[in-house]
Amino acid sequence: MKLRATLIGFTAILMWSFLALFTAASGKMPPFQLSAVCFAIGSLPGLAVLALNPSRLALLKQPVKVWITGISGLFGYHFLYFTALRNAPAVEAGLIAYLWPLLIVVGSALLPGERLRWYHVTGALAGLCGTFLIVGRNGIDFNGAYAVGYGAAFLCAFTWSGYSLLTRRFDAVSTDVVTGFCLATSILSLVCHLGLETTVWPATAFEWLAVAGLGLLPVGAAFYAWDHGVKNGDIQILGAASYAAPLLSTLILTLFGFAEPSWRIALACLLVTGGAVLAARDMFRRKIQPAVAAQ
Repeated sequence: MKLRATLIGFTAILMWSFLALFTAASGKMPPFQLSAVCFAIGSLPGLAVLALNPSRLALLKQPVKVWITGISGLFGYHFLYFTALRNAPAVEAGLIAYLWPLLIVVGSALLPGERLRWYHVTGALAGLCGTFLIVGRNGIDFNGAYAVGYGAAFLCAFTWSGYSLLTRRFDAVSTDVVTGFCLATSILSLVCHLGLETTVWPATAFEWLAVAGLGLLPVGAAFYAWDHGVKNGDIQILGAASYAAPLLSTLILTLFGFAEPSWRIALACLLVTGGAVLAARDMFRRKIQPAVAAQ
């Protein structure tokens, strides 16, 4: 059960790895508008489930703290991420924001029934180093003039890690509630778009297809899968494995001609993969021990 939930959570990481490709192909729609449209699309699978089985609507009746946690996680993360990108260089902001997997691994020690081991932290740090090679391939230059953007990126990392850890505490809450989180995030993003941006719609059918792909996968199904994974799977493994997202994203961009292959990618592969395997040591041990006992 725990292994299955962990693997479902990992599908979210796989879907997030397509975020850069779909975003690059989606045209020039401004970020909050794109967020509003994509989260609206992302809510459609959940709405379809609720329409086919209206009795599940009762599952949306949850304590206020559940709704605050979910909406703050999804909308808060994207609001802070976009704010960081508006006020700091994308490379530095992205690297700071991607501290969240490490924060999940370290913060998991505060969760009931979880124990933080040296190999969890070491695996997460290896993934962070791999991410540094990918994100900082053109150099890193932190500048005090971008303090607002850096601060937003730090808050971004704490927001998503906090959401993921708190979600674990709401393990009895059905994943159906993510539908409501997506709808609320879409509405709040629309409000930000109307107040801060100029509306730009996709120019071609291909761009619309990319927007639909974003809404159905990285900004849709991925959040349902992540919710199930962090509630029922191994959150420490998922935290460390999350560093695979920027690596896989770069590999996908390279495959489609948006980036060039390099030694950095090869080394990052070793660091991220090795770190994830190290962090998953307990899971592999649990798989091996029953097999040995059966012999």
